[in-house]
Amino acid sequence: MNPDPMSQDPQFASYPSLRGRTVLITGGATGIGEKLVEAFAAQAAQVIFLDIQDEAAHALTHRLQEQGAPPPAYFSCDLTDGASLNKSLQSILTRFESIDVLVNNAGNDTRHTWQDVTPDSWDRIMAINLKQLFFVTQAIAPGMKQRQRGSIISISSIAWTIPSTGVPVYVAAKAAIVGLTRTLAHELGPDGIRVNCIMPGAIVTERQKKLWLTDAYIAEVLSRQALKRLLIPEEVARLALFLAADDSSAITSQSYVIDGGWT
Repeated sequence: MNPDPMSQDPQFASYPSLRGRTVLITGGATGIGEKLVEAFAAQAAQVIFLDIQDEAAHALTHRLQEQGAPPPAYFSCDLTDGASLNKSLQSILTRFESIDVLVNNAGNDTRHTWQDVTPDSWDRIMAINLKQLFFVTQAIAPGMKQRQRGSIISISSIAWTIPSTGVPVYVAAKAAIVGLTRTLAHELGPDGIRVNCIMPGAIVTERQKKLWLTDAYIAEVLSRQALKRLLIPEEVARLALFLAADDSSAITSQSYVIDGGWT
């Protein structure tokens, strides 16, 4: 699979309805978020992304510009800091007026044991995995409502369905995203706004490679999956493109599993 978004590999779909659409992606500098930025830029969408990893974000922006994609707009922001988040969102809405597609991607799956969770660590984990997702959606949805259209896509995980161990608060947050998706789909549906989520399985990112992708972990993943290969972030991004495009205009309140048949 060719990871270069400018290659326009003919084996993968293009979506004319995304051309010129304004797409906001949280946590877009690395991992799945990076591939989301690349994928939407390859569709000639106007991409905006939030992250705290400035070096990686600027490198991504520069690379896309060199490849001829519409230059994405990067806003440096600590999503867990309410004041910083509000300031960035206000700047985005002032500059772009409204957002057509919101992809709530940001998250953090740092391992933690249930015995060691404290009220402070609970709040920190929930802040990046759930709280900011809700308040970004709350800020962006009114513009979609005014235009009577929009697509909101949130990244959950299969972690709560397996269930995963060693990440209890993360699992709780990812399960909550599915419930939030369903209720917001019905809250916002009358205004033409679709709300869906994606539940990835074991996706091989650079972070995974550095921290957890041991031979033993790979063997465990492949033993559980129906597809006996590792999955990559581009595959998640291609599903997000479909859910953002008009091709999925009748789809809302759904959670799409992309895990190679693990669950």
